[in-house]
Order: sequence, then structure tokens, then C-alpha cells
Amino acid sequence: MNVDLGIWSKLTKVVVGLVVLAVLLLIGMCYLPVIRQNEQLRRQILLDQNQIEQAQARSKELQAQVDALLHDQKTIERLTREKLGYAKPDETVVRFEAPATNSPPRY
Repeated sequence: MNVDLGIWSKLTKVVVGLVVLAVLLLIGMCYLPVIRQNEQLRRQILLDQNQIEQAQARSKELQAQVDALLHDQKTIERLTREKLGYAKPDETVVRFEAPATNSPPRY
């Protein structure tokens, strides 16, 4: 049996639709800060991963330098000559100084 309630059945459907829409908007508004925080944390993770990769590359460079110093006699000799100015017997050490720069006159 269909009873025609006229405008009341249409209004009831509209109200139910609006209530459903309001509930969905409320849920969306509650989760919006969580979504933004999630995006921010993902960006921070990417930045941290980039820093980790750079640190690992630097670590490999430093480890290669340490290995060279521990196992390569030529590296030790070269650094001794460069840093300390040592030379073998019968060698002449020539040191070059950086040219003096002329600073602009002060007024």
C-alpha cells in the first residue's frame, strides 16, 4: 500500500541526505589535521633519508681515507711531505706562498 504523503516524503529524503552529507563533512573535518600531519611527516622522512644517504656517502669517503692511511705506504709518504714538509735525503723542498692580495684603499 502506497500512501502519498506529499511534500513530507520528499522533505524526509532531503533531510536524510543532508544529515548524511553533514556526517561525512564532520568525519572529513576530523581527519583533515591527521592527513596534513601525515603529509608533513612523509616530507620529513624524505629529508631524513636524503641526509642519511649523504652521511653514508661521506662515511664511505672517510673509510676509504682511513684504509688508505692504514694500508698504503705511498699515501702516508705523500701526506707527510705535504703536511709536514718532510723530504728524502738529497731532495730540495720548495714552498710556494700564496700571493699577497692588494686590498682596496680605505678612506
